[in-house]
Amino acid sequence: MKLYVGNLSFDSTENDIQDAFEKHGKVGEVALMMDRMTGRSRGFAFVTMANPAEGAAAVAALNGKDFGGRALIKPSQF
Repeated sequence: MKLYVGNLSFDSTENDIQDAFEKHGKVGEVALMMDRMTGRSRGFAFVTMANPAEGAAAVAALNGKDFGGRALIKPSQF
């Protein structure tokens, strides 16, 4: 299950995101989108969860939660 995660802090790292999602299940991959010109985060990422039920649990738990000073936009299946 691949999830879109938006409204991330520009200081967030792939490890930060993985740590947050691993509390809800096995994370296969985290792809934090980076700006080519500045080298900083674009504020969104894609998280691949191994199990759809675990992905749904992560969505339910993290929707609107504070993450690095910003409320996550509802992680959604992509």
